[in-house]
Amino acid sequence: MPEAVLIAHGAPSDPEPTELALQQLARDVAAELPGWRVRGATVAAPGALERAFDGLSPEAVVFPVFMCDGWIIRRILPDCLAAIGRAGTRVLTPLGQAPGFKFHCAQMLTEAMAEAGLTPSETTVVLAAHGSARGPIPEAWAAGLARDITDLTDLRMVIPAYLEQAPYLADVLAMVPGPAICLPGFATNAGHAMGDVPDAIAQSHFAGLVLPTVGTTPGMVHLIARELQASEIAEVAA
Repeated sequence: MPEAVLIAHGAPSDPEPTELALQQLARDVAAELPGWRVRGATVAAPGALERAFDGLSPEAVVFPVFMCDGWIIRRILPDCLAAIGRAGTRVLTPLGQAPGFKFHCAQMLTEAMAEAGLTPSETTVVLAAHGSARGPIPEAWAAGLARDITDLTDLRMVIPAYLEQAPYLADVLAMVPGPAICLPGFATNAGHAMGDVPDAIAQSHFAGLVLPTVGTTPGMVHLIARELQASEIAEVAA
């Protein structure tokens, strides 16, 4: 039986809501994958990873519910897995770098504009992203996704803006021409999506449309299930 653990960072100051959300996400993904065992856990919740892997085989894989292969996946997650006796566990491509993710974002924006009566060629999107002072990967991910969304839509422009580096989200939201949409490019409704993004919106007096956190929107369950299936096929064929 194929096995997978969906792992997100979570919110260290209040780990339970995101932990419960990851467990529900795992149940929803499992419902689309008959014959699979799928569990969910966050790094932030004490003991959660160990509980998630309890009883799973050494072949169980990790699906990172992260936007990109940055600091946590490269440096923190391997240590966490080693600490529970799972060193060497196969870690799949993160959610935000999955092939279907950019198409989901483009469709999400297209539907939102149609519902709001906005003309794509006149609309600017601000992609709210984490950024990082520890390396270039998060910035490169956001810039690449912005280009992909632009290529897939007729939007006027897509501007990446960050919480932890320039250009800062509040600054971009304050000067972006209207009509405009803010797309929170985060995997879960943890601290950044629920605290930092609303704070930046309030500080900037942004009056445009604010979409839900992209990693929590309908379609993510199917996208993750499809990625897990593809990983299993690739492993069998290798």
